[in-house]
Formats: sequence, structure tokens, C-alpha cells
Amino acid sequence: MNVQAFDLRDDDRRPPVDDLVGIVQRGLRSQPKRLPSWLFYDERGSELFEAICEQPEYYLTRCEIELMAIHAGEMADVVGPEVRLVEYGSGNAVKTRMLLEHLHAPVAYVPVEISPEPLRRCVQETSERFPSLAVQAHPGDFTRPLRLPIPPRAPRRTVLYFPGSTIGNFEAREAAELLRKMRGEMGDGGGILIGADLKKDTAVIEAAYNDRAGVTAEFTLNMLVRLNREIGSDFDLASFRHRAHYNAMAGRIETFLVSARDQKVRVGKQLVGFAADEAMQVEYSCKYSHEDFASLAAKAGLQIAHAWTDPESMFAVYYLVRAGAPKA
Repeated sequence: MNVQAFDLRDDDRRPPVDDLVGIVQRGLRSQPKRLPSWLFYDERGSELFEAICEQPEYYLTRCEIELMAIHAGEMADVVGPEVRLVEYGSGNAVKTRMLLEHLHAPVAYVPVEISPEPLRRCVQETSERFPSLAVQAHPGDFTRPLRLPIPPRAPRRTVLYFPGSTIGNFEAREAAELLRKMRGEMGDGGGILIGADLKKDTAVIEAAYNDRAGVTAEFTLNMLVRLNREIGSDFDLASFRHRAHYNAMAGRIETFLVSARDQKVRVGKQLVGFAADEAMQVEYSCKYSHEDFASLAAKAGLQIAHAWTDPESMFAVYYLVRAGAPKA
């Protein structure tokens, strides 16, 4: 099993408590109140997200897996042989293993994951499936600058793999900044394979974020469970409810935690007031047309070299290269 050992410390997966208190307090002073979506992903949150992906209403994972089953071989041909594959937010890496099946003599696989248990499972399962592949785990936050491990041999190119639709969780300016960061990390001649959810019927989109089993609602409320545990706040879970709706003008799902009553919550030394029906924004999930995504890529100095969709054109995977680079 060709695995580079790693040591996951608390500061790899979350900021110090004092910093987290300050982040939450600043968010709750905003108008409207807001909390960063990365707070979803403690160990329980990661488990719940995997459960969301299995819900019948959540078409995104199903469509992306179907897309990969059809096109992974072509993607491998496009990126070429002897690549180093760096995955942002590896999770259980199901789609990644579908891609690795087709890659030609890959040099290394570098999963970048903030949650410790999903990273350990990813490393174990990938190494068992591909025993000759160098797996170089990188615990941490992919939105921060990465110091990638030294590969076992020089790759022809570095390809950053960002599956799912996580890019849609960033507002346009932040998404462009992240793509610019990725552009630097892929280096000259590198590329980015990135998933994006496409615009479609509002009812289909909204159902995906309001599943009947209530898993998404539990996932959203788990953010408050985490804060109560980690910083000693006293959010009353029974006094908040999940709400997600599609803003067609902005092209995004907007997810909120809504206060069910007038109440006060202690966060550190602050007492924060919530009015009845006050909505606290916790996540955006942007949806794109092909033109939207090309425009976003251009802001980061990138261009779409190839695009693939599932048979129903619900979801897309794009291969991005530096603007002006010849298409493969």
C-alpha cells in the first residue's frame, strides 16, 4: 500500500476556539446574519452530507456519477498520461476512483480534505483499490494556500479535480478568487477538472435541498450542534428551522436557518438577539449555464477546453486550462 503518512491535528480541520468565536460573532453582527458554510463539515456533518447524496431528490450526485461512467475514459485521454491528480474536498472519493480507473500511469493522487474520518477512509479505500498508486493525503482546508507534497516522480502535469458542485457554494467574486488560486497551484501546462450544477426547473432544484426525509434539514441544523459543542454557545435547535429556496434572478439556492421565535443566544460573551422568522444565511448553491461558467472561468484567467454533461444535461464537468493555451 503506497500511502504517504499524515498527522491530522485539530488546527488542520478548524481554527482555534477563540478565532471561531470571533468568526461567529462577526457573522451574527452582519445584516442579514450569516455563518460560513464550512461550519457544516465536522465529522457528523460529513456523514450527513453523504446521506444527502443518497436521497432520491438529490439528483446532483446521481447525474455526476452517470456522467463519469460515460465520460471518464475521455477525460483521462484529455488530461493525458503521468498526471498528478489533486482533489479538493475528497470525501468518499467515489467519482475519483472512477476517474483513476482510466488515468494512464498517474504519478500520484493527493486528496485534500478538512474532515479527518472521510480522509482516512478515502486513503484506505483508494490504496486498496490502486495498490501501486502513490496516495499523498493532505489534511486541511482547500480554500487556503496548499503546500502540496513532493510527488514520487515528476508528473507531466498537475490536474486539480474539484467534483460535485462545491464551486457553487462560493459567491461569484469568491469563486473567481478560488479559481485563480487553483490556476496557480496547477502550474504551467496543468488543468482543472471541475463539476458544476446546471440551471434547470426550479421545482427540481428546490426539491434537492428540501428532501422529504429531512436529512438536509438535519445537516443544516448540525451547524448549531457543532457550535454548541466547540465554542459553548447555547443555540436551541428546536427554535430554528431549515429553509432553502431558489432565487432565479441570482441563479442560486439560498439556504437559511430561520428563528422560530424571539430569542437570545449566547456566543462567547455576547448575547445575540433573533426576531421571530429572522433568517440567518448559511449557504449559497449557485447554478450555471455554460455561458455563466465560461464567464466565471475567464475572470480567473482560464478557459473551457472541454465540457461533458450527463444524458439529461442536468450536470456538467469542465476541463479548464490557462486562457490562451491550446486546447488538447
